Amino acid sequence: MAAMLTFAALSLLFCAGGHIALAFTDGLLPNGNFEYGPKPSQMKGTVVIGYNSIPQWEISGFVEYIESGHKQGDMLLVVPEGAFAVRLGNEASIKQRVKVVKGMYYSLTFSAARTCAQEERLNVSVAPDSGVLPMQTLYSSNGWDSYAWAFQADFDVAEVVIHNPGVEEDAACGPLIDSVAMKALYPPRLTNKNLLKNGDFEEGPYLFPNTTWGVLIPPNIEDDHSPLPGWMVESLKAVKYIDSDHFTVPQGKRAVELVGGKESAIAQVARTVPGKVYTLTFAVGDGSSSCEGTMTVEAFAGRDTVKIPYISTGKGGYKRAVLKFTAVSTRTRIMFLSTFYTMRTDGSLCGPVIDDVKLLSLRRP
Repeated sequence: MAAMLTFAALSLLFCAGGHIALAFTDGLLPNGNFEYGPKPSQMKGTVVIGYNSIPQWEISGFVEYIESGHKQGDMLLVVPEGAFAVRLGNEASIKQRVKVVKGMYYSLTFSAARTCAQEERLNVSVAPDSGVLPMQTLYSSNGWDSYAWAFQADFDVAEVVIHNPGVEEDAACGPLIDSVAMKALYPPRLTNKNLLKNGDFEEGPYLFPNTTWGVLIPPNIEDDHSPLPGWMVESLKAVKYIDSDHFTVPQGKRAVELVGGKESAIAQVARTVPGKVYTLTFAVGDGSSSCEGTMTVEAFAGRDTVKIPYISTGKGGYKRAVLKFTAVSTRTRIMFLSTFYTMRTDGSLCGPVIDDVKLLSLRRP
């Protein structure tokens, strides 16, 4: 394998392997795409032997080093990017230490593919924070998805751990992991031009530059540690974070696609004055991703709601929408969801795109 032949050169560059916490920069973690692999003597078939055999990583449990095109019985294993990935068996994990700034927020992005397990999920952690990411639903047609998760650094060194808590009969039925990256988050502040934070969705997780499927913000993500600062995912399904390099977005560089019907919702709680009139404005469109059909976005502001229909030809475009309401409390929950499930012809889930969300109070005449 080419990756194994480059091990000697890599070891000269990285010296002590996975034990050193390297300084953080936005993008892939050192050997985050696993293109540099173990020595042949550190493998038994596809199984990695030794906790520090994969450069820059520490492993625990049944971890396999998988080359693109590898077959398991009648199943062809899909490597998300490049030529290599790792597979985590039951209770297996990979770990890397990264120097960070204490108190800062960071998002972690990685790609994952299911193999033969039916109830796959991943436990992602940077102590003391952790989260379980369900993988039962496949959102793309490629065989894999990219996921985001966020944390606040409590220490100067973040110990990033991706763990498979599975208990399958076959240890070689765990998920494939590839392309692990990090990005510093700078939570936006409120301004007099918008009572919502990050209403344009410009602040969010790292998006891989050479991928065309966006990044999933998993379900049940709270706003204190959200990879989409200011917003919560209050649903059973994920929402998708997309960029203008690969999709059509109504404004700026980033937007959100509601890919799971009513089970795919984002929300934010805004400060309001009871009795005061407000306007919620936003854009609804499609991402120019062959997602066709009649779509409807439902917007909620406390007790008030509006449904905005949008006919998509899958080639991009958007329309503006307004919800005018009178606040009834000091906190008003703003939420968006998609009324219908929508699928592309290849069977992958898709949905309407929302962007440029603004909440403003109306001045009295």
